[in-house]
Amino acid sequence: MSHPLPPKLCPKIILEGTRLTHKTDIAFALNEHPRIVGPRRYRYHSPLVSAEWCAFTNFPWGRGLINFEPHEFDLAMETYATWVRLFELQRYYSWIVDRFHLSTRVYQERRGRGIDFGWLEQRLFPLGFGVILCTRTPGSFESAREDRLRVSGNPAQYNDLTPFLQEQEDFRKAIAQSSLPHCEIDVSDGDIARICDQVADWLTEHHLLGFYT
Repeated sequence: MSHPLPPKLCPKIILEGTRLTHKTDIAFALNEHPRIVGPRRYRYHSPLVSAEWCAFTNFPWGRGLINFEPHEFDLAMETYATWVRLFELQRYYSWIVDRFHLSTRVYQERRGRGIDFGWLEQRLFPLGFGVILCTRTPGSFESAREDRLRVSGNPAQYNDLTPFLQEQEDFRKAIAQSSLPHCEIDVSDGDIARICDQVADWLTEHHLLGFYT
């Protein structure tokens, strides 16, 4: 007797937000969450993608898709076009992205360089991408910094928290203008399991866990 196959889970999630908002921890947890990627009997290499990779320079904490210089604009846009083409070619798979185009937009706009990513979102939308904006209350940044300093290889970047507070508001403005489905989740309590369940609830509610066309 044959048994029908269960629905295929292939959500496509972009995690955005300023630093100290648990994005990477959430990305790894989502990539093993049974409501996101299905039950697993063993671990395997589901893809995690990040625009934060400093792949444009050959030194640590260099430049990449987010913090590129004006002369690297064409390189950055070609890289984004390559990523979205890969997503289109492998649309029946789950993709979890730890920072993407909204991080680029916020970073570049804070330096007076506006970027129109309408073309990118037009291609991401039919693939079922949704954006999760990870935020925390202003008063919780201090404790988050203390936790990060225990493991950071570049602690100086956390000396002043003011830019993070300002950037968080810029992210809220950017996501409000996005054409992709999106929601904001408070990560102040650091409860990764609770956060992932909330992401799963939102994806379920908005029919973004599967892709069938």
